[in-house]
Amino acid sequence: MSILAWLLLGLIAGFIASKIVNRSGSGLLLDIVLGIVGAFVGGWLFNQFGNSGVSGFNLYSLLVATIGAIVVLAIYHLIFSRRAL
Repeated sequence: MSILAWLLLGLIAGFIASKIVNRSGSGLLLDIVLGIVGAFVGGWLFNQFGNSGVSGFNLYSLLVATIGAIVVLAIYHLIFSRRAL
């Protein structure tokens, strides 16, 4: 995949994951970064369970990247929680 396809897939996956995890976007740049990192994490997780990871710009890859981005966002919010104790 080209770098532009990775960025677009990361943006879409990060945006969807942000809407699922915290009901609002985290900002364009953070959505892209978390989506791309999520694509790698999702691909790794799917490979560990015997499935293929991100295979191109298609719906399956978007699902893998979104699941990975949800995992990354959940960890991100656990580490950088804004709640007061």
